[in-house]
Amino acid sequence: MGDYRALQNGSDIRGVALEGVAGEPVNLTEQAARELAAAFALWLSQKTGKPLPQLTVSVGRDSRLSGPALLAAAAEGLQGAGVSVVDCQMASTPAMFMSTVLPGHGYDGAIMITASHLPYNRNGLKFFTREGGLEHEDIEALTELALGELPSGQSAPVRQADLISDYALHLVKKIREGIDDPDHYNQPLQGFKIAVDAGNGAGGFFAQKVLCPLGADVSASRYLDPDGRFPNHVPNPEDPAAMQSIIEAVKEGGCDLGLIFDTDVDRAGAVDRNGKEINRNRLIALLSCIVLEDCPGGTIVTDSVTSSHLGAFIEELGGVHHRFKRGYKNVINESIRLAKEGVPSPLAIETSGHGALKENYYLDDGAYLCAKILIKAATLRQVGKTIDTLLADLQEPAEAVELRFKIKVPDFAAYGKQVLADLESYVDAQPGWEKAPQNYEGIRVSFSDEGERGWFLLRMSLHDPILPLNIESDDCGGAKKIAEKVYGFIQRYDQLDIQPLKTYLGL
Repeated sequence: MGDYRALQNGSDIRGVALEGVAGEPVNLTEQAARELAAAFALWLSQKTGKPLPQLTVSVGRDSRLSGPALLAAAAEGLQGAGVSVVDCQMASTPAMFMSTVLPGHGYDGAIMITASHLPYNRNGLKFFTREGGLEHEDIEALTELALGELPSGQSAPVRQADLISDYALHLVKKIREGIDDPDHYNQPLQGFKIAVDAGNGAGGFFAQKVLCPLGADVSASRYLDPDGRFPNHVPNPEDPAAMQSIIEAVKEGGCDLGLIFDTDVDRAGAVDRNGKEINRNRLIALLSCIVLEDCPGGTIVTDSVTSSHLGAFIEELGGVHHRFKRGYKNVINESIRLAKEGVPSPLAIETSGHGALKENYYLDDGAYLCAKILIKAATLRQVGKTIDTLLADLQEPAEAVELRFKIKVPDFAAYGKQVLADLESYVDAQPGWEKAPQNYEGIRVSFSDEGERGWFLLRMSLHDPILPLNIESDDCGGAKKIAEKVYGFIQRYDQLDIQPLKTYLGL
C-alpha cells in the first residue's frame, strides 16, 4: 500500500514511469499501477453496488514504452481484486470510455494507461465509468482507498478484445450515415486525399481502420506506427513542430485535408487543402459551424483564452459564446451543467483541441471531432465547396503571444491570488482599460485605441505555480504595447519570475 496522492493530476494519475531523465526519479511504478487499479475496483464496487466478482473492467494503453508493463500490473491489480479483466491492448483514451457503452463490450469500468502528450518517460492512468471520466474528487477518493487494505489474492479471468477495431467500425458507420450518399454509401470519401499524422502515438488506426474503408487515399500520412520514443515530433496538435509536420504532409501530398492527433487521441487538429492550420480558435470556429446547424442558438463553451473574434463569429452563426475556465474537465462540465438547466449546449471545447459534443456523451474525442469534419467536408464537396470556405469570415488577430511567470514562493496559490486581486484594483484605475464584465478565470482586459487594439488575460495555472499571460492584438506591434502596460503593473512583484516578459520586451 502506497501513498499515491502526489500522483494526482486533476482528474488523472500522472507520474514518471521510466528512468533516464536526470532529476526525474520513477514514482509511477508497477506496484503503483497494481494498487491503484485494485483501489479503482473497490471504488467501482462501492459506486455501483456490485460485488467485486460481478464487475468487468477493461484496460488499454497508448504507445508509450512503459505502457505494456503498467497495463499488465493494472490488470494484475484488478484480477487480484476478483474483477474480470478485458485487455484491450493498444487503444485510444476515447475508445476506452466507449468500451463501457459500445455494443459487444459494455464493461462496468475502464482504465487507460496514458500521459497524453507528455515526454516519453512519463505515464499515467485515466479511469472511466459509463457516466464518463472520474472527477478530481473521485481520484482523491481512489488514492485514499489505496492507503487502506486492498482486495487481493483472487484469480479472476482475463481475456483480450480488439476494441480499437470495434471502435473504428463505430466511427465508419457514423461517417457513412452522416454523409448519406446512396451512390457511394460504402466509400463516401472516395476521391479524397487525406494525410494523418499520429506522431507515433495510438492514432494510426484512424488512417488504416477508418479512412481506408471509407475509400480515402491516405498515402501522404506520417508516423502512423506506434513508437513510444516519439522520434519524429511530440504528438501534440499544439506543438509547432507537430503542426508543421502535418502542414508539410498536406502540401507535399496535394491533400484535401490533414488530420493530427495527440498520443492518446482525445485531442485533434486539422489542416485545410491550402496548408493552413485549423487549430485553436479556427478549430472551434469550424466545429461551431457544424454543430450549430443542428442546434440553432446553441451555446458553445470554450476555455478562457479564446479570441474575441471567435465570439463574434459564433454570434454571426446564431450561437452563443460562453467563455469559461481553462481545463478540459471544467469546460465539459460547464456545458453539461448548462444542458441540465435547459440551455442547449452542443459543444464544449478548449483551444488545446480537447473537444466534446453532447451527441457523443460529452466525450473529448479527437477521432470523433475528425469524423464530424469529414462528414462536413464530404457534404460540402457535393455542392462544390471545401472546408476552408466555412472559415472565410473568421477574423484573426495580427499577433498572439503567451508568457508564463513562475511563482517563487511555496504558498504559490495565495501569492497568485493576491497578484490578481491587486491587478483588478489597478485596472479599475487605468483610463482606457476595459475589464471583461463576465469572466470566470483571472483578469481579462481589452483595449480599443488604434495601434494597440486587443486584450490580455492574466490567470492562475490550474495545477502549477505559474501565472500565464495571454495577449492578442489586431495591430502589428500592438501585442508589445499591451505587454508594456502589463509590465508597468507586474514589475513590482519580486517573487514572480517575469523574465519571459522582459525578454519579450527586450529589457
